[in-house]
Amino acid sequence: MTSLASERSWLLDPSVLKLVHQCRRLIHTEFGVKLHLTEEHLEQQLADYARKTRSSHLIRTWETLKEQVPQLNIESDEEDDGMKRNYRGQVIADAPTASAHDPDGGEIDPPRKKKVIYRGQVIG
Repeated sequence: MTSLASERSWLLDPSVLKLVHQCRRLIHTEFGVKLHLTEEHLEQQLADYARKTRSSHLIRTWETLKEQVPQLNIESDEEDDGMKRNYRGQVIADAPTASAHDPDGGEIDPPRKKKVIYRGQVIG
């Protein structure tokens, strides 16, 4: 079993540490998230935010960091970028789609199942 310190020995290099701090600062500026060097999955979080960012500066810094530290080449769990929908850099859940061939005669919205009361009057 390896300790966290032995797994992160690459952080002892001053030039690498400078790039990590720069990535952390850019992530904090863009996303408002403060990443700490002692976090358990720091590498994965840096990679995730570098994938989500709009900042070309953060992308360049992350690429430079990956070149200097080969163990940071982490593959994404979500490689099917064309299949996932994004909103402002965040993957969003797919909404249930209405089928084009609806058997109810083209009616898209199902009828209401509960009684709606507005200002004391039953509506619909």
